[in-house]
Amino acid sequence: MSQFLGTHQNRLDAKGRVSVPAPFRALLKGADGTASLVLRPSHQHRCIEVWPASAFYALSKSLEGFELFSEEYEDKATSLFADAYPIETDKEGRILLPESLVAHAQLADSVTFLGIGATFHIWEPAAAAAFKEAARERSRARSATSSAQRTVPAQ
Repeated sequence: MSQFLGTHQNRLDAKGRVSVPAPFRALLKGADGTASLVLRPSHQHRCIEVWPASAFYALSKSLEGFELFSEEYEDKATSLFADAYPIETDKEGRILLPESLVAHAQLADSVTFLGIGATFHIWEPAAAAAFKEAARERSRARSATSSAQRTVPAQ
C-alpha cells in the first residue's frame, strides 16, 4: 500500500470545499477520476482523520471479536462509525467537509494536510505546526530514553 507523505496547505472555500493535495489524489484516484474517502473527527486531536474507504472498512474488522450486542462492541462501534462521513472527491479532487468536522478541527480559510502513512489528517495550520513540533519532541524524548536499552548487533 502506498503512503501519504508530506505537509500540504490548501484554501477552504466559503462552501466548505477543499482540494485534496495532488500527491494524495494520485494515491486515491479511482478509474472514474474520483476517490472514496471516510472522514471522521480524531479522538486524540482537533483534526479530521481521512481514510481511504477500503482502509476504513478494513478497520471495522477489529470489531469482529466482540459480542454484537455487548456494551464494549457498542462503545467501539459508536466511537468508530457514529461521526464518520463517507464522501467522494469530485473530478477536480475537491471534498466537501461536513460542518461538524470543520467545527471540531476549528478550520477557517486555510487547512493543512498532514500525511501520516496509511491515512492523512486535516488541521488548522497553526495547530498542525504545533502538533508536528510536539510529536518531534515526544519522539526525541522516547528515543533518548530507549537508546539506553538498545544494543549494537554483534558482527
